[in-house]
Amino acid sequence: MGPILEKIFKLESHNTTPLKEFVAGFTTFITMAYIIFVNPQLMSASGMDQGAAFVGTCLAAAFACIAMGIYANWPVGLAPGMGLNAFFTYNVVNEMGYSWEVALGAVFLAGVLFVIMSVTPLRRWMLDSIPLNLRIAMGSGVGLFIGFIGLKSGGLIVANEANFLSLGDFTKPETLLSSLGFLLIAILSIRKVPGAIILGVLSVTLGGILLGLVQFQGVLALPPDIAPTFMKLDIMGALDLAMISVIMSFLFVNFFDTTGTLLGVANRAKLVGQDGSAAGLDKALKADSTSSVVGAFFGCAPVTSYVESSAGIEAGGRTGLTAVVVGVFFLVAVFFSPLAAIVPAYATAGALIYVAILMLGGMEKLNWSDATELIPSLIMIVMIPLTFSIANGIALGFIAYVSIKIAVGDLKKISSGAWFLLVVFLAKFIFL
Repeated sequence: MGPILEKIFKLESHNTTPLKEFVAGFTTFITMAYIIFVNPQLMSASGMDQGAAFVGTCLAAAFACIAMGIYANWPVGLAPGMGLNAFFTYNVVNEMGYSWEVALGAVFLAGVLFVIMSVTPLRRWMLDSIPLNLRIAMGSGVGLFIGFIGLKSGGLIVANEANFLSLGDFTKPETLLSSLGFLLIAILSIRKVPGAIILGVLSVTLGGILLGLVQFQGVLALPPDIAPTFMKLDIMGALDLAMISVIMSFLFVNFFDTTGTLLGVANRAKLVGQDGSAAGLDKALKADSTSSVVGAFFGCAPVTSYVESSAGIEAGGRTGLTAVVVGVFFLVAVFFSPLAAIVPAYATAGALIYVAILMLGGMEKLNWSDATELIPSLIMIVMIPLTFSIANGIALGFIAYVSIKIAVGDLKKISSGAWFLLVVFLAKFIFL
């Protein structure tokens, strides 16, 4: 086994060992395992079978991690992306009225476009065309979006006829447990305890069991049937003019999130050369984009690279063997469906809120001194949660960006990509 692993992953040249890679892979898996509880809940709210969504989540993540490890030899874990799964359910299906099958078709088409960008000069054109502030704003706005969902599902905020929202009722055990779950996750994370999020989710679930709010159904069982969601995507249904902005939102958020995560992880793993280039970035992007296409077959929102991979890198992970180990753990996770089935929404609320706060961290990198760049970015960040739509928030941000640049006579800074997106988003509001 040793020579084979050395041949595939070049362990010696990366100054690592199989044991180090295993420990790193386990560490990464523990930090991102919360997705096997959160994603099926979010996807089932669109009408999907929750058991099938659970298996699909595990299998899509396993495929993506193993592909990343073997093809790109990067220590990066992948799984369905947080934020885009909420956009899938609450916007595309529940608000716009499309079936989840059509929404999966949109995920597939966005994945295909991502693959095309990964293998052509379009990737560089897109990165150069979209201002850095707006790229940051996308991630931060999505963070607020999933944070809002977490606050709502945990009962921390409730509807109010007078002013839309008000504080939830903390005399309800579910609301109290969700808030305690968030605090536990935050405290454990600050103290750098591995798997802080999953520990928080399971602790709240245990609290629900002890209070009689949750019925314990066991831990291990044979995997549920994936047939209700496997290969159910409706690609032709997604070829609709009204779906263009949805497909673009899936594409852009996934593309910029993936690129930023991969570059950040590459720095930590010392995969960046003296010239600033990341060795194997093209292969990593191809593995990531291909995984989004395959994930749609399994019934998942776009699959993306997880920043939690940095935990495994801190534990010594340096090669793709780390990612393969993560993938194997996701395969094993399919046998834990009873545990996933009993995790209530208020147990995952704290995880959503905490991940949202992490995603807001990018705002410190905004250019706060240039109002023509800052105002459109803040519009995007604020309007994504307030319109409860990633697509509408992104559209309003781009329209504001071009409009302000034109008004102040700064046309030279408007890239061809920004002009193209202005036309697309204006058409969305005018004709669709």
